[in-house]
Amino acid sequence: MRNRETRVRGIAARAGGWSARHRWAAVGIWVLFVVLATVLGSAAGRVDVKDSDQMGGETHTAARIVEDAGIDEPAGETVLVQAKSGDLKATDAEFRAAVGAVVTAVEKTGRVTGVISPYDSRTISEDGRSALVRFDMRGEADTAGERVEPVLKAVEGVQKDYASLRIEEIGGASMAKTFDDAFGDDFKKAEYSAVPVALGILLVAFGALVAALVPVALAITAIIATMGLMGLVSHVQPMSETANSVMLLVGLAVGVDYCLFYLRREREERAAGRDAHTALRIAAATSGRAIVVSGVTVCVAMAGMLFTGIAEFEAMGLASLMVVAVAMVGSVTVLPALLSLLGERVERGRVPFLRRRRPSRFAGEGSRFWTAVLKRVLARPLLAAVVAVGALLAVAAPALGMKTQNLTLDQEFGDSLPVVQTYNRVNEAFPGGSDPAEVVVKADDINAPEVRAALADFRERAISSGASRGPVDITTHDEQNVALVYVPLVGGSDQDRAGESLDKLRDEVRPATLGTVEGVQAPITGQVAGNKDFNDQLVGSVLPVFAFVVVFALLLMLLSFRSLTVALTSIVLNLLSVGAAYGILVAVFQHGWGASLVGAEGVGAIVTWLPLFLFVILFGLSMDYHVFVVSRIREARLRGRSTRDAIQHGVVTTAGVVTSAAVIMVAVFAIFGTLSMQSMKQMGVGLAAAVLIDATVIRGVLLPAVMSLLGERNWYLPKWLHRMPDLTHDESPEAAVPAVRDGERGERGEPVGV
Repeated sequence: MRNRETRVRGIAARAGGWSARHRWAAVGIWVLFVVLATVLGSAAGRVDVKDSDQMGGETHTAARIVEDAGIDEPAGETVLVQAKSGDLKATDAEFRAAVGAVVTAVEKTGRVTGVISPYDSRTISEDGRSALVRFDMRGEADTAGERVEPVLKAVEGVQKDYASLRIEEIGGASMAKTFDDAFGDDFKKAEYSAVPVALGILLVAFGALVAALVPVALAITAIIATMGLMGLVSHVQPMSETANSVMLLVGLAVGVDYCLFYLRREREERAAGRDAHTALRIAAATSGRAIVVSGVTVCVAMAGMLFTGIAEFEAMGLASLMVVAVAMVGSVTVLPALLSLLGERVERGRVPFLRRRRPSRFAGEGSRFWTAVLKRVLARPLLAAVVAVGALLAVAAPALGMKTQNLTLDQEFGDSLPVVQTYNRVNEAFPGGSDPAEVVVKADDINAPEVRAALADFRERAISSGASRGPVDITTHDEQNVALVYVPLVGGSDQDRAGESLDKLRDEVRPATLGTVEGVQAPITGQVAGNKDFNDQLVGSVLPVFAFVVVFALLLMLLSFRSLTVALTSIVLNLLSVGAAYGILVAVFQHGWGASLVGAEGVGAIVTWLPLFLFVILFGLSMDYHVFVVSRIREARLRGRSTRDAIQHGVVTTAGVVTSAAVIMVAVFAIFGTLSMQSMKQMGVGLAAAVLIDATVIRGVLLPAVMSLLGERNWYLPKWLHRMPDLTHDESPEAAVPAVRDGERGERGEPVGV
């Protein structure tokens, strides 16, 4: 270790110093930035991700053809007319009367077009008990859910007149309305409740209203500014509602955490006897530096999503990256100014029942609980490391059998909603009828004899090959020279069987028919095809994303701590926490162990996009705690403590802030675990479990045990790396002056800190 007497002040220290000296200017610049970002973002408007940009493969090609042709596909709706007993058939007079009543009722609403009777379209099931009335909603498909209610009521009216039949509507518009009514407020409730939860935890952590409000206020302003920036950036990289929700989730978590790190360190220094100016300077040089290192590392991890090639992931990655960067800048610039302006007033609004919390608690004394834990860990570090690693590997073990898939409707929402039951009935009677494959045929002349012959041949072979049982419908758009072919896939909601049917269409039927005509494009899309293309692209992006995140995180840690050992152990420990999170997900949601405890059901699989999403998010967020704790350990080591004393000092004195930060993150993420959708439950539980494990087992037991075992090797840097840039300069000489000499002990015998 190099213990230089003079060190160049780093960017965090310089920013904090300038902010404290120019308090009103710093606050004014921040407010101006937030206002300008919001105004410019609102003026520019937000460009959302298009269907054609959602993913690659044939799905992308098909969407691009339809989009370029200017074809607006309406929202299709279907009414299932089904006999409740086997005695009644579609050929019976009562059944025919019910079908006629449905056709008349939906046409009278004036909201639909192209109503087709099952007797004209051959949409009658093999057993003769079920039939489908089909029609399209007028107007744009995206807003059809807002106009479908009169149609739904008309169908309900017919149902009342035919007790022996089941008459139910399903389709894009009706499903959109049903889900919006049932779950549309889920995200808003989660987002609105996250802020009060964070504020409540901060009140307990600080015991004062003003101190608790400062981190929340900065996090919220960072989120508001990022929303504006998203509008501007969306003209280059389209955004989405999902990206907005993820941005809010990440922004609140890291924004509060960064301010918490900074504020706790400033209060700790003041409690140790520093004057206000010196306390701010030390906080800027130490916690400020940790925030910058952590923020840059999290940004790099989030940037990994840009390598997926999936527009939704790219939007989430960029939005998360921006909010972390904004929160980081705000924490090291405007926060020192606010603390300087507030002074002792930061302690105002004391919570009555927390008045006994003494300021000295934030000084070198640290956490009594973690002092007791560390005493045992450092007494037998090898045993502690073996037990911790063994426990984490045991928790991670179920992940070896992880099965990922796109959740079906009943897996995602359960069977409590009537529309889910209708979906299952339609798929049972008409396999694949609810989600047919769609072949988008583009030709120089769609009415050319050879093209028409190929379309007819395709329709015939799709059924004869066993991929579909029909009916195969063809809609021709003469002006655009495009034909849309709808093929119900054998397998229906059974994704594996439907996938096999899709492969037959793509690999056998299409080459033998449409593939024989020169100049014809015929990409196959639809829900099953979209899921397959999404999965293929996601699997193909795993290695590049993984390599990018790990390599750049390793490089940043190496530059920030000038220790190969610290860099490598940080990567390994983070991977262990991610692995444990995967194991918990598989155990709960795939195997159903303890699923009822989180209000979930074992759905037999993990939603496809979640493992990669969790890896990127967790790898980034885990660096928050790691950088903060290791920075404190390194700081103590630079001041002359032994490695063992530095470890104990670093872990114990940061335990309070890490615990508070972790509780906030766990609480915010757990809110998403209460949502109705299984995919959101999986995301919330995975994030909350990983953060909890990371802040306790990893940072409180495994990290100190491993560092204790490594001893001086913690600071090993090969000679050939000595020429790399030195980013460790933020521990300024002023910050390195201890309140008492190293080695002195407090009244209880604990090491007295900074």
